[in-house]
Amino acid sequence: MAGALTEVLGEVLVAADGEEVAVSALAARGVSLVGLYFGCSLSGPCAQLGASLAAFYGRFRGEAAAAGAQRLEIVFVSAEQEQQQWQEAVRAMPWLALPFAEKHRKFDCLPAAVASWHRPKCCNMITLCPEHSKPFCSQNKNQRALRMLLLTVLAWGEPGLWNEVPSAALQLKLWNKYRVSNIPSLIFIDASTGKVVCRNGLLVIRDDPEGLEFPWGPKPFSEVVAGPLLRNNGQTLDSSALEGSHVGVYFSAHWCPPCRSLTRVLVESYRKIKEAGQKFEILFVSADRSEDSFKQYFSEMPWVAVPYADEARRSRLNRLYGIQGIPTLIVLDSQGEVITRQGRVEVLNDIECREFPWHPKPVLELTDSNAVQLNEGPCLVLFVDSEDDGESEAAKQLIQPIAEKIIAKYKAKEEEAPLLFFVAGEDDMTDSLRDYTNLPEAAPLLTILDMSARAKYVMDVEEITPEIVEAFVSDFLADKLKPEPI
Repeated sequence: MAGALTEVLGEVLVAADGEEVAVSALAARGVSLVGLYFGCSLSGPCAQLGASLAAFYGRFRGEAAAAGAQRLEIVFVSAEQEQQQWQEAVRAMPWLALPFAEKHRKFDCLPAAVASWHRPKCCNMITLCPEHSKPFCSQNKNQRALRMLLLTVLAWGEPGLWNEVPSAALQLKLWNKYRVSNIPSLIFIDASTGKVVCRNGLLVIRDDPEGLEFPWGPKPFSEVVAGPLLRNNGQTLDSSALEGSHVGVYFSAHWCPPCRSLTRVLVESYRKIKEAGQKFEILFVSADRSEDSFKQYFSEMPWVAVPYADEARRSRLNRLYGIQGIPTLIVLDSQGEVITRQGRVEVLNDIECREFPWHPKPVLELTDSNAVQLNEGPCLVLFVDSEDDGESEAAKQLIQPIAEKIIAKYKAKEEEAPLLFFVAGEDDMTDSLRDYTNLPEAAPLLTILDMSARAKYVMDVEEITPEIVEAFVSDFLADKLKPEPI
């Protein structure tokens, strides 16, 4: 266990009294599950979470005192910029914390004074409010250069906190590894392997405050969804009717403008797929604020839904897929296994549904609709001169074997690949990205962009070869490249 956790957390953690605790000592305590708590004392929702998380943790500490073994430990991954703020936050917590000095493992905040921000008039992303997953809208009011890229800008609290939260985050290894997109976040990992057990620990605290379902590992879709489903005409059918079909699990809400926009497109996509004779069903999992709103929205949909009154089942589905924002469309194969978590992007990119069921491509061509993925973690982006016929396709073919090799390597370890791969031509989206990251206009230009860490790695050479790309990727994964700030 110590090896896997040490790789994730380093050698030492810190207790509330300042005492250092060796990560290797957790095994002796009987810890089998670690909760990574990403938070910041500047965030109101983090403060609101504190009491319920402390009570939840206290039950396990009480159990440990009685049984002599501690099944659960929580580790605070702070977003504080100042060490004094970090010390004050840690002193108030009964669990352990990543040392403040571990800058390479956690993430820092930029100064909190961002009075020039304004709450957006409209939103283009809805993120789950950290207060037990109530959805809210999030958008960074920046200039043209951010464009679609910052549809996934980090959500640091409720909408009313726009003038007091950090303006951005420099997330590093833990942020990228676990794809954290808002705070507070609580991610449970297996102490022996470091692999994710549950991405949405906040829902665990709400749904299972006594810890009766510990360790909250993933269950088969068929088990989680089991029960009656609805059609908008009032008819019910059993969830077993989904067996043997591809399923799109659609997390959405009527009050969310991007959701309504996607629903209109999705209705047409659903029709085309069904008319083509494909076995496909969509399951609506509502985040509406009332049953009347749910009914109004569901009346526009030709597919099935989890009954609004079945809040427990809706919550379990959110937990199963670690939903952090809406709209989200998860596409499953006929066995209930995830094909893609990017169903929204796929539907918008493939209006005619020719590529259904949208198996992920090793290399993507950068577009307005998939640019949101640039904020999910480090991305290799090869910029090319798209005015040269065939240049983009040739670039894809050049880096695809390398992408496939990386993806296969991490899939064998049951981990997500540490890089996404893109080819960028010449258009407004690419211009915006170059402007925002301050990249030269050269083409071809080989880069790795880590938007969350505000870091870039650039190789400007006259000719890009597979050997150059592979060496560039290898050096990046081995931490041999020196980043430049974005």
